Amino acid sequence: MKILIIEDEPQLAQSISEYLSGEQYLCETAINFPQAMEKTELYDYDCILLDLMLPGGDGLKILDALRDNKKQDGVVIISAKGSLDDKIKGLKIGADDYLTKPFHLPELAARIFSVIRRKSFDNTNVIIHHELEINILAKKLVVNRLLVSLTKKEFDLLLYFISNKNRVISKNALAEHILGDIADMLENYDIVYAHIKNLKKKLADAGCGNYLKTVYGSGYKWDV
Repeated sequence: MKILIIEDEPQLAQSISEYLSGEQYLCETAINFPQAMEKTELYDYDCILLDLMLPGGDGLKILDALRDNKKQDGVVIISAKGSLDDKIKGLKIGADDYLTKPFHLPELAARIFSVIRRKSFDNTNVIIHHELEINILAKKLVVNRLLVSLTKKEFDLLLYFISNKNRVISKNALAEHILGDIADMLENYDIVYAHIKNLKKKLADAGCGNYLKTVYGSGYKWDV
C-alpha cells in the first residue's frame, strides 16, 4: 500500500515515514504545496496524509484538486489547526478522516488502515474470494485452507489486483505501486514481471484458479 505524507516538518515527516514503513507501507513525502500538487497529479496513492498549513499554499486546495479530478485516493488530514471549522470544511470537501497534532503514531496507522479498508475492501478485514481467504490486517493468505507465504510486495500486489478486479492495470501503474515515484527511473519492467511471475506461481502451486491474467500489450487483470 502506497502512502503520501504531505508535511513540512522534516522530523515529523521522517518519524511518520519510518513508523509506517515498519507497518509495511511504501511511503513518499512532499514538503511544500508545489511538490504536493505535482505528486498528487502524477501518481495515485492508497492514502494521503495532508497537512493544511504548507509553504506555498493551502492544503485544502490540494484536497479540492483531488476531488475535482475525480481521484479516489484516501485522505487523512493531519494538522495543528484544531478548529471545528477547519475540520468540517475538510470533511465536506472530501477528506476521509481528520487527526489533530500531536498524535500517537499507532493511532495514525489505525486511521490509515481504516480508510484503506473502507474505500477498497467494503470495511472488512478478511476478503473471501472463491478458494482464497485474505486477512488484510494479519497480512496472511490462505488458499484451499493452506497458508501461502508471500513477500510484502507480492501480498501488496494481490490486494491491489483484487481491489481493482476486472480492470486492466498497466505495467507503469504496477511499477508505481511497487516502487513509488522512483518507478520513473526504471529502464524496463523486469522487476514488475518478476514479482507477478512469483505471485502467479505461488497461487498456482496452492491450487488457486487462474484469475491473474496477462492482457498483452496493456498490462494485467484480476479476472472474475
